[in-house]
Amino acid sequence: MARIPTKEEILAWISENPTQTSKRDISRAFGIKGADRIDLKRLLRELEDEGHLEKRKKTYRDPDKLPPVSVLEVSEITPDGDVFADPIEWQGEGDAPRVLFVPKSGDPALGKGDRILCRMAEVNTDEYEYEARLIRRIGQNARRILGIFRQGSDSSRIVPIDKGADKEWMVPAGASNGAKDGELVEAKQTGPKARMGLPKAQVVARLGDPSAPRAVSLIAIHQHGIPDDFPDEVIDEADRMKPAGLAGREDLRHLPLVTIDPADARDHDDAVYAHADENPKNPGGFVIWVAIADVAHYVTPGSALDREARKRGNSSYFPDRVVPMLPDRLSGDLCSLHEGVPRAVLAARIVIGADGEKRSHSFIRGLMKSHASLNYREVQAAQDGAPNEKCAPLMEEVISPLYSSYFALKRAREARQPLDLDLPERKIVLSDDGQVESVNVAERLDAHRLIEEMMVLANVAAAEELKRLGRPLLYRVHEEPSAEKLEALREVAQASGFTLAKGQVLKTRHLNQLLGQAEGSEFDELINMTTLRSMTQAYYFPQNFGHFGLALKDYAHFTSPIRRYSDLIVHRALISGHGWGDDGLSPEDIDQLEATATHISQTERRSMEAERDTTDRYLAAFLSERVGNEFTGKIAGVQRFGIFVKLDETGADGLVPISTIGTEYFRFNEREQSLEGERSGTTLTVGQPVLVRIDEAIPVTGGLTFQLLEVDGKTIKTTGRGARGSGVKRKPSREGKKAAKTRKKVRRTRK
Repeated sequence: MARIPTKEEILAWISENPTQTSKRDISRAFGIKGADRIDLKRLLRELEDEGHLEKRKKTYRDPDKLPPVSVLEVSEITPDGDVFADPIEWQGEGDAPRVLFVPKSGDPALGKGDRILCRMAEVNTDEYEYEARLIRRIGQNARRILGIFRQGSDSSRIVPIDKGADKEWMVPAGASNGAKDGELVEAKQTGPKARMGLPKAQVVARLGDPSAPRAVSLIAIHQHGIPDDFPDEVIDEADRMKPAGLAGREDLRHLPLVTIDPADARDHDDAVYAHADENPKNPGGFVIWVAIADVAHYVTPGSALDREARKRGNSSYFPDRVVPMLPDRLSGDLCSLHEGVPRAVLAARIVIGADGEKRSHSFIRGLMKSHASLNYREVQAAQDGAPNEKCAPLMEEVISPLYSSYFALKRAREARQPLDLDLPERKIVLSDDGQVESVNVAERLDAHRLIEEMMVLANVAAAEELKRLGRPLLYRVHEEPSAEKLEALREVAQASGFTLAKGQVLKTRHLNQLLGQAEGSEFDELINMTTLRSMTQAYYFPQNFGHFGLALKDYAHFTSPIRRYSDLIVHRALISGHGWGDDGLSPEDIDQLEATATHISQTERRSMEAERDTTDRYLAAFLSERVGNEFTGKIAGVQRFGIFVKLDETGADGLVPISTIGTEYFRFNEREQSLEGERSGTTLTVGQPVLVRIDEAIPVTGGLTFQLLEVDGKTIKTTGRGARGSGVKRKPSREGKKAAKTRKKVRRTRK
């Protein structure tokens, strides 16, 4: 007969084997069988009664210890980037143990308030008692809301500003934090999620008047959790910085490098210069210089500036403000290539042939002095024959050679054929008091394209150089479309009367051929938008999978370390690879390279979403004074519940609810992204020109609702908002289905 263990031995076993705590596990561990299990059961019950163990379903655990798998809530992210979390359920005596979250490669970036399911490991340190490794994330910051506070007598409410939010939140008495009626507030949920009634919330921040000028971007900043205040230690560190000198650098101040930026640019992080190559073996070739601010000199690995820059990932741009990655002392001063001021740079010297193809490159850590700060318009005007006083002296030595080298690069681009989408970008222009003054199509001058091509060239050179040196880096990756998305694009093309090559390796030139077929036709925008939607999203990664959209094998971001952390990593890799100093890529940088890639890819998407939401709200505010007016547009999306229309004039997107379209049943075809009327055969699909009337514009959410008046120039009968005949949707008849199928075949084969 096996010996029955003592209570101390049982507790020791459970402590050492936290994943094997069932009665069966304990019996097996001590060799207990048959009737002896009755005695073991008695001992376990006594330990439970004495408070040493807690029974959870069929397992036992020490109530003063966390279970091997626990749900945690992220409570703190330190300036060093360490993530600490609190257990959701803590039954022990005293304070809950401190838990350090230990990320592994591929884990998502976590934010304060995120809930995570983790595997726990007890450790013996002074700072924390457990280490946690992620099983899965089960909750994010959705429990924080942004909305309009509405004062009540007993309790108050918060009306969310999210477009998709359909439920208000109740604020109990004493939880309003002094908020006033109509004020914009940030709140967090309190208590468990309610099955019935309104969820409860507590106001944590008052953000002022939501209709005040320039409040729109503030809403997006808070809503998406973009850090917009620098910690004191970061500002102090930046303020202590001194301009870099010539020591350890090559003197480039004799080169007539110039910056070319928008007229309202506050910082200048890249400068360019080009001249004809004097090498007789390269007739018609050019030497192009691209100098980039040496941010790595000031933002060193592990510093407060570095931790904050990595946390932000990138700068975020709004019509009325910029949330920078770095404090203004750096982004607007020491790392800005101001005219006539010596500035530290990393420079690429690139030789191209007359065909624009790169022949060679080299990198230099140097000191430059900008010969002029120019803007796109004045440079283009100078090239077009109307130089101003600033550009006239620079024509022969600077501006003309820049354009000559650009024309060569343009030839190489045309041979390479990167994806050439025609989707004009809208720019919101604000008045001095923060109101929307106009919505314009952003300028696209050759001066813009000149700088873009030179930045792409420098990015390619940086990626190839680090690859040659065998140094770790972050590539900018853009993978080709998935087979499913490509097939969907091919079907849309065929239904529109065009062809997309099949049965061969997809190249961007194949997509450009499709875009060329559609150019100028009624399907032009449809094909452009569908091609865009078929693309995968670009991201950062330590491994190289190429850049499909640019048709480039090796590509990294090197040219904007002021506003992108990825570029700072590339700069550090170049510094380490060339032995230019001790401020290069650190071992910690290398160890967390994949985690950094994941994090900054997410912060980039966060900024894009915040910028898009801000644009939507500004456009809704601009159009709120034009409710009832009619506008032309095109169908930008089709869903079961209605169609999305993009207005031609402003680019604003709005919804036409299905309940307001026509007086018949509309069937949704998910594969073809279309709605088809059962009786009339009227088809609504992406790209069709329409005439709509604005029914509703809500600036605080950015929501727009339209009434559909015409499709392809034909009037659509409407029933008014929220109605369709009797309000009953009839199931399509067998005859209706057959007729619709016949109409679809005819439509798909028409040219």
